[in-house]
Amino acid sequence: MTLARLLPRTLVDSTFLRVYALLALALVLAFGLSLSAISLVDQVRREQYQERLAEVPMTLFAQRLGTMARAQRAAWLARLGERLGIDLSLHASDNYPLGYFERLRLSQGHTLVSRTSSGNWELHHRLPGESRLLRAELGDVSEAQLLALARVLGAWLGKMDPQARQERLSDLSNPAVPLTLGGVPPDVEERFEQVPELDVVARSHPADGALSLYLRGPGEVRETGGLAVGPLRAYRPPSVQVLSLVVVMVLGVLAVVIYLIVRGVESRVTRLEQAATRIAGGHLDTRVKVHSGDFLGRLGMAFNGMAEQVQSLLRAQQDMTRAVSHELRTPVARIRFAVQMVEDMTDDPAVRRQLRGADGDIAELDALVDEILTYARLDSHAVNGAGFQFEPLAARALAERVIASLDGLHAHLAIELVDGPEVEATAEPRYLQRALQNLVSNACRHAVSRVRVSVEGEPGLVRFDVEDDGPGVPERARHEIFKPFARLDDSRDRRSGGYGLGLSIVQRVMAWHGGSVVVDTSVVLGGARFTLLIPWQETSHG
Repeated sequence: MTLARLLPRTLVDSTFLRVYALLALALVLAFGLSLSAISLVDQVRREQYQERLAEVPMTLFAQRLGTMARAQRAAWLARLGERLGIDLSLHASDNYPLGYFERLRLSQGHTLVSRTSSGNWELHHRLPGESRLLRAELGDVSEAQLLALARVLGAWLGKMDPQARQERLSDLSNPAVPLTLGGVPPDVEERFEQVPELDVVARSHPADGALSLYLRGPGEVRETGGLAVGPLRAYRPPSVQVLSLVVVMVLGVLAVVIYLIVRGVESRVTRLEQAATRIAGGHLDTRVKVHSGDFLGRLGMAFNGMAEQVQSLLRAQQDMTRAVSHELRTPVARIRFAVQMVEDMTDDPAVRRQLRGADGDIAELDALVDEILTYARLDSHAVNGAGFQFEPLAARALAERVIASLDGLHAHLAIELVDGPEVEATAEPRYLQRALQNLVSNACRHAVSRVRVSVEGEPGLVRFDVEDDGPGVPERARHEIFKPFARLDDSRDRRSGGYGLGLSIVQRVMAWHGGSVVVDTSVVLGGARFTLLIPWQETSHG
């Protein structure tokens, strides 16, 4: 039956090996994408940090320009730019080369930071309440520029009343550039007192590479305890340990999700494979439970449709075989009746001899019909899903009954049962006896003088051995002889009797018992040895 080849285990295993290989490749790609995503996030964080650093001075300059008359702005920018070493300029935003999102960020009060083709930093900030842009271009920031910026900030704050000063500081301060009134430490204050002309002190923090600026400040700024700018820290990307941990966690979560998905798919395919295996074993009523409409669900529905179609075809075939076999019995019976009438009507020895030959042929035809019906009934179990009624039985007693029924038909043979203890088997008595009888009859047809039957109990199973001293079965043909109507050359052919169905019936009976039948060479007699292996079953229904 070709169903025995449905979804073989090696095919399922190789399919999932390819799936797991693809998933491993997906994990590698996910690892690369994770590194790219981390690099992109790090770049965004770096740009945000740079914008926060630039936002304090650019906001300060823009607010100062917003309070000036337009005629004074150019001169003030020139003086400030010369003082700080920065190129400062104002531009109309209408025709300025900026993209949509850049203009949107500027309208929200942010500062844009970018690099020019020469490697300088380029800063843009929109003037409050206007469409004009303040542009600043500078190289790397120096400590002198930071000191000058602190002085500009102090001078601007010194012209405000205390409430406005605190509000301005709150607007300007951010996590990258903290601004604190009265944040000058005592040792810096002491240094200011020792050097009256000193207005700004820069202090580095070797532990983290930060820089703080302390401004004595003019007027009320000095009275409030001065102004602390910073600490200003260089940007620090995430450590390798943190990045590794993030990547491992992402890959771990992804691997678990993929494993759960594949495990679910594998379990469903495994159930499909098990159903195919049961169908290949003769349980054609087996169906796959379909719980979804995905590709595996559609595959399960197609599988069920295939199984239904196969079962329907086999049922039709078996119905036809039984019908034909039953119909053959009537003409065979009429022919036999006619032959007997003719035999009774004549005394011619030659005619009576021919009639006896015809009667023998009719008997063979009748036996063939019986074999076909038996084989059809066994196939009917597979098609309709009907099982055997198993029950405990004495195996040696069964063998004795088989030998007793055949011993008188083969007087020239010695049919012996090897001595041994009684063994209990769990089987369907009628069909097991038919299988053993077929093997013993087959051995009697091909034996020269002896047939040997043995029954043994082994762990978990019962073993029947039927041996003869005939020519044996060639190794090349040991799988072919169990096919329906299969015949061998030499001595095991039609002339020695049989119809090619006896061993097929034996194999089918063994399959329904969950056992097997094998053939090899008899060590004792030198001919063929057929072995029935029946598992010992606890159930009473097959």
